[in-house]
Amino acid sequence: MDRRGGLGAGEVIAVILVPRSVRVYFATQPTNLRRSFEGLSNEVREVLRHDPLAGHVFVFLNRRKNQVKLLVYTRGGFTIVHKKLERGRFTFPARVVDGVASVEIDVHELAMLLEGIDIRRARTSARWEPPMHASRVA
Repeated sequence: MDRRGGLGAGEVIAVILVPRSVRVYFATQPTNLRRSFEGLSNEVREVLRHDPLAGHVFVFLNRRKNQVKLLVYTRGGFTIVHKKLERGRFTFPARVVDGVASVEIDVHELAMLLEGIDIRRARTSARWEPPMHASRVA
């Protein structure tokens, strides 16, 4: 953005709106990001053991952790969002444990991941959550 708050030449801002009912699953093992729609949906089905058509967001990192792909099924087909860092690396969520193919992360954690914020060092203050949502996160 320029000093006036407008977009500079060649800059694009992408907004991803994720409803509360949509879950975000983060693959804990590196993924071959040369895969496209079929390959990633098979990865979701076979490795992560989730239904790729459920409308949830599935997040994959490459081995070097400098690229991320998001796969989501929306009305009529799959959408892939692919981001490559020119410098730096993406970080894994703090809840990654051995032997687990994926972990569920919050939409806010996804936003921090995509912005390059180290999720493990980020602190959030306590907020009120509706009882249904609070039990899902715990």
